[in-house]
Amino acid sequence: MSSKEKLNTLIGADGQTLSPTLPENIKNYLIDIDGTITEDVPNEEPERMLTCLPFPDALEVLEKWYLEGHIITFFTSRTEEQREYTERWLKMHNIKYHALLMNKPRGGNYHWIDNHMVKATRFRGKFTPLVKTEKEIEVFNDDFISE
Repeated sequence: MSSKEKLNTLIGADGQTLSPTLPENIKNYLIDIDGTITEDVPNEEPERMLTCLPFPDALEVLEKWYLEGHIITFFTSRTEEQREYTERWLKMHNIKYHALLMNKPRGGNYHWIDNHMVKATRFRGKFTPLVKTEKEIEVFNDDFISE
């Protein structure tokens, strides 16, 4: 089943169609490659991209998520010129995914703003079971009204 087949149609109060959503039990995983599922290979050393190995725990978890029907999208700072190497590397290691987005801004300190719920998980070296925790986050101030 493709990600498009899983989408739920939403209708707003005015009767107009809204952006669709996935069912609550399906997650849309957006995952970095370098430093997350394999060693951290900078764009300036593309020859290393085909020689590094995926982290075994990442392979196991990614396969599990894919088989459970979750959407796997890789979002990488690798450039469009490195797409062929990246796709070859993913295929070489039999990594299943739905999409590959290139040219993620480099440098970290990401602040994602979206009209859909976004959950962020900072990778700390191992793919282990996800747990729920409470953290301080920044949100838009609902009390602020611009005139």
